[in-house]
Amino acid sequence: MHGDQEQPVTEHIRELRSRVIWVVVFFFLTFILGVVYAKEIFEWIRQDSLQQLPLYTFSPGQALKVWMQIGFICAVVLTLPVILYHTWQFVRPGLKSNEQKSVVLYIPATVLLFVGGISFGYFLLFPYLIQFLQGINKLLGLQEMYNVYEYFSFMVNIVLPLGFLFELPVIILFLTRIRLVTPHRLMKLRRFAYLGIVILSAVITPPDVISAIIVAIPLILLYELSIVLSHWLTKRMQREEEVEIEEKEIEENFR
Repeated sequence: MHGDQEQPVTEHIRELRSRVIWVVVFFFLTFILGVVYAKEIFEWIRQDSLQQLPLYTFSPGQALKVWMQIGFICAVVLTLPVILYHTWQFVRPGLKSNEQKSVVLYIPATVLLFVGGISFGYFLLFPYLIQFLQGINKLLGLQEMYNVYEYFSFMVNIVLPLGFLFELPVIILFLTRIRLVTPHRLMKLRRFAYLGIVILSAVITPPDVISAIIVAIPLILLYELSIVLSHWLTKRMQREEEVEIEEKEIEENFR
């Protein structure tokens, strides 16, 4: 009996280990793929954002760091859907049919929001920050010499966090599904959430009010969207509970 009770646990651990291995292997392969095409990606980014400014390296290892950095970013972006897929496959047997239909929608939504956050950071926010900082350099009469590693690190520190911050609606939906948050609680905490968003926007951007506002506005809109989605999901969960109660009552009447 004891062995029969432990068998499902060992099976879950074995399955979890197998899926983690698949994710790690895929991450490693996409990292290699990113390293192989790092030169092309580097040239595309350079021509797109620094057409007139030369890049410099001030130590022998900085070019290698940039090369590895490009491979790492490619691996993170490409591995995200695989992580979501294996997470879904691992938790799916423990979910009801209606919960499976709801949760499966999280995967494309998460990927789209992540890509949207990265696109927002790279195509809108990052060019503005570069132009703003270049304007300050010209105002002070400074000649620009961009360290290639510091430039890419600056870009990654701006763009990558936005990809994760844009996941806010999916996170709120998940927390609503497991009943950790409610729309009423989200509305009650709105002022504190706005304050946290503003502080976070100021942290991930340079000391510039406009850039912080550019980051804060879409995050605030995403928070408001999260409240709407949480309200919709709460009503849907209530209807599902009512249907389950009615079905149980019908079954009891037929006994």
